[in-house]
Amino acid sequence: MKEVRPTSGNARKSDGRLAAKKAPEKRKTGIRKAKDPNKPKRPPSAFFVFMDQFRKEFKEKNPENKLVSVVGKAGGNKWKSMSDAEKAPYVAKAGKLKDEYLKKIRFYDDSEVEKKNAAEDESSDKSKSEVSEEGAESDGEEEDD
Repeated sequence: MKEVRPTSGNARKSDGRLAAKKAPEKRKTGIRKAKDPNKPKRPPSAFFVFMDQFRKEFKEKNPENKLVSVVGKAGGNKWKSMSDAEKAPYVAKAGKLKDEYLKKIRFYDDSEVEKKNAAEDESSDKSKSEVSEEGAESDGEEEDD
């Protein structure tokens, strides 16, 4: 008599005929919301403020070098080797730029809220006028009969 072994889940998975194949999951392809061109751009970090200056200096010293990767690597290495005291002016400038950005974004958000409120008021006014016009038309039809 043969010994009957219980089959584990792994054995079934290895047999392609027994396992049900799952359909590959599809990505949701929705339409992205359009970016507002009036929205303020985010401020650069301290590193990018540093890189702005570093690129200019590097190009003056090495005018023959046109590779962006070389400039980026050299700037990254220099930034890593700098002390906190050397980074302080760039951090301060980045902080100022961030404060300016926060002011601009508050103003932008306030104006967007006002635009939404104005649009809602306008749409609610339209619905009221449409209702009153429909009521006037129905009254006129009854009088003609």
